Amino acid sequence: MSNNLATKDIKNLFHPATNLKVHEHGQPLILDRGDGIYVYDVEGNKYIEGLAGLWCNALGFGNEELVEAAAKQMQKYGYGSLFASKSHEPAIMLSEKLMEMSPFDDGKVFFGSSGGDANDTQYKLFTYLNNALGKPHKKKFLGRKKGYHGITVASGSMTGIPANHKLFDLPISGFFHTDTPHYYREGLDNETEAEFLDRITENLENLIIKEGADNFSAMIAEPLIGAGGVIIPPEGYFPKIQSVLEKYDIHLIDDEVICGFGRTGNCWGYETFSIKPSSMTIAKALSSGYMPISAVIVSEEIFEPIKHASGDVGVFAHGYTYSGHPVSCAVALKTLEIYERTKLFSHVSEVSIHFQNRVAKLASYDHVGEARGVGLVAGIELVKDKETKENFEPYGKIGMLLADACQKNGLIVRAIGDVIAICPPLIITESQIDELFDILETSIEEVFKKN
Repeated sequence: MSNNLATKDIKNLFHPATNLKVHEHGQPLILDRGDGIYVYDVEGNKYIEGLAGLWCNALGFGNEELVEAAAKQMQKYGYGSLFASKSHEPAIMLSEKLMEMSPFDDGKVFFGSSGGDANDTQYKLFTYLNNALGKPHKKKFLGRKKGYHGITVASGSMTGIPANHKLFDLPISGFFHTDTPHYYREGLDNETEAEFLDRITENLENLIIKEGADNFSAMIAEPLIGAGGVIIPPEGYFPKIQSVLEKYDIHLIDDEVICGFGRTGNCWGYETFSIKPSSMTIAKALSSGYMPISAVIVSEEIFEPIKHASGDVGVFAHGYTYSGHPVSCAVALKTLEIYERTKLFSHVSEVSIHFQNRVAKLASYDHVGEARGVGLVAGIELVKDKETKENFEPYGKIGMLLADACQKNGLIVRAIGDVIAICPPLIITESQIDELFDILETSIEEVFKKN
């Protein structure tokens, strides 16, 4: 069966985020079912899902409450749009809950299907806002090198990863990228972390001044950089850069797609890293990955000028077919209820101590340059030479070898170049954390005996 499925996969399926040439001659991992933190392929082999799918499955697989919530909503009202003042209960109740959880006293929630389309919405909202405020020059956007915000034309331009730009003619005009806040890789010789932070803050201000201090609308940032390599910012990073942004009236968009709903030990990443957002992007764990759903949350200060401008135009002409899909909203509501009822974020705070202790121990390996993380997320950076931080050549090969070894041994992780990303479901227990890291350590030892 698996060979037949693999043949059909290679023949017909256009895979995202994949080396298509290698895939054509490879063997896809065809997963069939899941249970808790574990998944099983079509041949019955068992794996720890060490990346929570794509950073999103918080409650693990096979959660019957979420299945039931989806089934009930499908039976009652399986689809309905929010266009032209139409609404439905799941979207109304979810928007109310998200506003209660947000940092804003008042505001609005705009629904989408993915983090990428939500960040596309962010770009359009702030463009619309500045036109409404009579500031048509204030349109430029700031992102960060290695930051990830999606792959639409606008969100892909916010993203600062070269592979997401090459051959796509991205970024488009008006998007700029400032320094990656990664002291391990970007710090200069004999530069302290505090000096590094001062330097990249100064670089940010110089970029703003160079491109026109009055021309920037917003900066978008993840609390920690996820798909760019699980990069943890230096202490005090966000307050420092926000002082620059506030000086030039530049909004900060908080991209909580990976960090939101407990991943860092708090409900939101902005709490962990002292961010003061103007708006927020959420997705992934909003439904524990069970249904496609995302949201943009804006303060009333942002919404009011947009509302009045839409009255002048006659319509706010933006929205998606699946904005506020009733089944997705119902599943998200149940997901948030489970988080609250089970005190899941407190659980993360407790078990993350053990998780991060196991992360830190990996630094003892000769070819682990930096083992970093917070909460239940980690990045393990592999290097050829620990003293000089020299990379293996070609870059990315050793990371893929280790990811393959982990998979063979029953653990799914993601190789981001030569960084191994780990991001298990939030329901993971301490004994399962040990199981995960035991497999990872065994795999490291196997790979580096051969290389």
